[in-house]
This record gives sequence, structure tokens and C-alpha cells, in this order.
Amino acid sequence: MYEQKTKETDASVIEFIESVESPKKREDAYRLLELFKEATGYEAKMWGPSIIGFGSYHYVYKTGHEGDAPLVGFSPRKAKISLYFAPGETERESLLAQFGKHTTGKACVYINKVADIDTDVLKELITASVVFLRKQYPEQS
Repeated sequence: MYEQKTKETDASVIEFIESVESPKKREDAYRLLELFKEATGYEAKMWGPSIIGFGSYHYVYKTGHEGDAPLVGFSPRKAKISLYFAPGETERESLLAQFGKHTTGKACVYINKVADIDTDVLKELITASVVFLRKQYPEQS
């Protein structure tokens, strides 16, 4: 049976940020922590060893595969900062056009530093992802 690799942990978000080698990346991680918390209203939690996530949702695919994931998050990686938003969210492309310097992967948006992006657009991306995932995966009571 499939074992989900990235799970919410009890590890300290602050200790993780403090372990980031680059002082600039560490500073950006604290700024992102503030921006994501402000936009979501959720406390930050560690997901796996290196993702800082906000909120969570439970997904079930048609294949039967299921698991939990953060609604949004980020990771201050060595090369670039990874931002995690909902794949498939319809406003994403138009917002990214106004976002600033970035590259994209399948589910991630990569930035070099917070100074390269429009933080108001970042908040819109965060909010749009949370709204989209809450509609896709309503919380079970």
C-alpha cells in the first residue's frame, strides 16, 4: 500500500527556518511566513522535513489513492524558494502574469527572492488556492 511521504509533523517551523544556511533566504522565509499566515489565517506547520504548510485538506483520487496535504505552503530550498499553490486553480495563470520574476513547475512556483515578486499578488495567489481547494475538497465533519 502507498505510504504518503510528505506528512504534517510536530517539528518547529522556526527551528527549520533558523537552519536555512543563507541569511537572505532565512529573511525571505520569515517574510513569507508572515504573508502566508496573514493571507490564510492558519498557523504554519512543517510538512515533511522542508515544507512549511498552512491549513490542510484531505484528497481522494478516482484511483482510490488518498492523503492529506497543506492548502498552500513554501520551502526555502538552496537554489530557489518553492511556493506551493493548488494545481488547476483557474486564476493562477492571470495572477502569475502580474507576479514578478518566477518560473513554474507542475505544482510549484519558484522564486529567487521575495524582492522579485509583488507580495499583493502573492496574497491573491494564496487566497485563490485556499478557496479553490476548499471547494474541491470540502472539509468533512
